[in-house]
Amino acid sequence: MFSASASTLAANVGEGQRIYQMHCLGCHGVGGQSAIPTAPNFARSERLMQPDTALMMSIKAGKMTMPSFNGILRDQQIFDVIAYLRTLQR
Repeated sequence: MFSASASTLAANVGEGQRIYQMHCLGCHGVGGQSAIPTAPNFARSERLMQPDTALMMSIKAGKMTMPSFNGILRDQQIFDVIAYLRTLQR
């Protein structure tokens, strides 16, 4: 089971945007509008109707063409990216 203090879970949207631009932009596109057919469109909230912990596990595991980010991004960085993704919903 995942456990962390509330301060650890406080997400930084700006840091999430920076990480997104570095690791996610190529496939998930500017503004979350998918750049490849298999990537969800975050601007349309695709796959974002899940709890943060479920999204974190998906990012860590990878799926289809998305690589695993386990060991590449720390949990806090993943939560920062998720917080940024939630700002893209229209």
